Amino acid sequence: MMCPSHRLLLCLFICCGLLGSAPAWADTVLAAKRIDLPGVSLQDVQTQLTPGAIPNTMQVVLRAGKADIPAVGWRHVALTLTGNLQRDVQMRWMFDGAAQLTGAPGGALANAKINLVIDASANTLAINADQGATHIGTAFPLDQPSHAQINLRNLPASWLQGLLATVWPGHITGGKLDADLALDVRDQGYQSSGDLNITDLKYVTPTGNPSGDGLTGHARFAVDATTHPAQLILNGGVHGGQLQFGPVLARLPEHDVVFDLGANMEKGGVAISHLHLDDEDALLLDGSIAIDAKGNVQKLKLDHFQARFPAAYDRYGQPWLDSAAAPNLHIAGQVNGHVDYAADTWRSFAFHSDGLDLADGNGQLQANGVRGDLDWAAQGDKSTTTLAWNQLVMRQFAIGAAQSRWRSRGGSLNLQSPLDISILKGQVHFTALEWRPAAPKAERFNLAADLSGLDMATLNQSVGWMPFAGTLGGNIASMQWVDGRYALQGQLTIKAFDGTAVIRHLSMQQPFSNSPMVAGDVSLHQLDLAPLADAFNFGSMTGRLDGSIDGLQLAGGSPVAFTAALLAQNGGRISLRAANNLSVVTGGTPASGLQGAVMKLFKTLSYKRMGINSSLQNGICTFSGLDGGNNGYTIVEGSGLPYLHVVGEQNRIEWPVFLRRLKAASQGAVAER
Repeated sequence: MMCPSHRLLLCLFICCGLLGSAPAWADTVLAAKRIDLPGVSLQDVQTQLTPGAIPNTMQVVLRAGKADIPAVGWRHVALTLTGNLQRDVQMRWMFDGAAQLTGAPGGALANAKINLVIDASANTLAINADQGATHIGTAFPLDQPSHAQINLRNLPASWLQGLLATVWPGHITGGKLDADLALDVRDQGYQSSGDLNITDLKYVTPTGNPSGDGLTGHARFAVDATTHPAQLILNGGVHGGQLQFGPVLARLPEHDVVFDLGANMEKGGVAISHLHLDDEDALLLDGSIAIDAKGNVQKLKLDHFQARFPAAYDRYGQPWLDSAAAPNLHIAGQVNGHVDYAADTWRSFAFHSDGLDLADGNGQLQANGVRGDLDWAAQGDKSTTTLAWNQLVMRQFAIGAAQSRWRSRGGSLNLQSPLDISILKGQVHFTALEWRPAAPKAERFNLAADLSGLDMATLNQSVGWMPFAGTLGGNIASMQWVDGRYALQGQLTIKAFDGTAVIRHLSMQQPFSNSPMVAGDVSLHQLDLAPLADAFNFGSMTGRLDGSIDGLQLAGGSPVAFTAALLAQNGGRISLRAANNLSVVTGGTPASGLQGAVMKLFKTLSYKRMGINSSLQNGICTFSGLDGGNNGYTIVEGSGLPYLHVVGEQNRIEWPVFLRRLKAASQGAVAER
């Protein structure tokens, strides 16, 4: 940092020495509007020379209103230099005094003691500056003032802000350092190398990324800022504090994390061409990485990595794994492998584990005993690998132990043999499963599977629905990404209530989130109303129900949209409680007066037809029935005596109100209007 200013001081003090050797120059003031030297520009310069109190000495006062040293990033720095100049018996020029710089980065040399020795016979200029506990010692040859050997002790790191700003956009906010280095200042920048120790280093960038806080360590370095991009070689160890680099926030341990890297720096971006990092009990990696000025990863190629959990997650995995996968992960085990990512596209990856356990903080995602390998490349073929697990849990659904075989060909990672998994007391038989990590999202994932014997009671209980007996089966011919959702081709059939419900056009969004979106069309065939009504405790009914529920949309298991038409067209019998509930939940009134008294004499009543149509959109449910008029719409058309006629009176009901009425009905009381 000091070499250009030392070159300036050398020129000035030589002039002062010449002036001091001639008594005619005593009590003289020299002024210059501008003085330009190689790498240095001074403006509004005044030098006052006064004979000293001791013979053959001279008091020097030099002021420069503005000093610019572009190589170290100093602009418009004001300089005041005062002191005593003399020549000793060895014919060396000696200067002792004080320097005050105003506007230098970090307050550098704002009030420093300066000692300068010019030894022409040794071709050496030595300068020592002290300010408080900070010491700067510099020596360089008189015939090559662009080269300096510098010794720094207890230097505030912020004093280097100007020098580093020429190649790096960050801002140092704290910390101290010791260093022994060589510095060569060129017309187009500088070169430097040496050893340094840092303590409690803190810095930020304009984007806040990368940034460091409380870093302590040591390193050997070499930097060349004469080229574009600037080049850096750095190797050493660092511990304590935290360091953010791209999406990774590293919380460093108390022991040294050893590193060795070579990097290019330009326009705020960093491209590390080779990187070796060794955190003995957490992470080992070799590779390269490039990050732009905004902190976005442009390239990541890890030729080899070994991550040991939970330490690797605690120190390096948060918060980017929380964002990419799930928050508050719990990971145990070890993973080895390699990855290659560039230009927002995966090129290859491979992972191996002898045993890995993973779970998110909410228990929605778990994997126990994961072992084996995955090996994929965007181009070419790979050997077949095996991946197995003891148990997987996705949301409330537990998947039993299984072993799968995979192979990468032409950018596609494919299941090599059918895979059977146990779930919900049934089986899912995957006949095809394909993943293309580098493909457009619409072409990235596909599968084909057969489902059999999945228990509906367990499924309903898992998602918080009313449990009822039945099984789910069917087939999925394919699954593709369409219009922001996973669309499944094929159909699933629920066998329940001695009838069937067929699900078609099934699609899902964010299936592993806390509020997955599920959509589809459902057709109902010959459901037995007796067990259906009993399951929901709505009141007794008999008959067979057909119908459809089209455009069904569920968010987190709750309906948000549908269009339904339900019809029991062949008649049956219905209890007064069920009839009253049907009337009240749709805005009508329960049977009362003489009609109610008569109906209470009968356990059930005959009906000819029963049907209702409804549609839910934007939180409002609209209703109609078998027929309609000014006084409502018919839900139940009676048969015989006593004649039963159930009417719904409200065509539009807010969905939360309708749900409250249904809940009251299922709890054994007639729903309130």
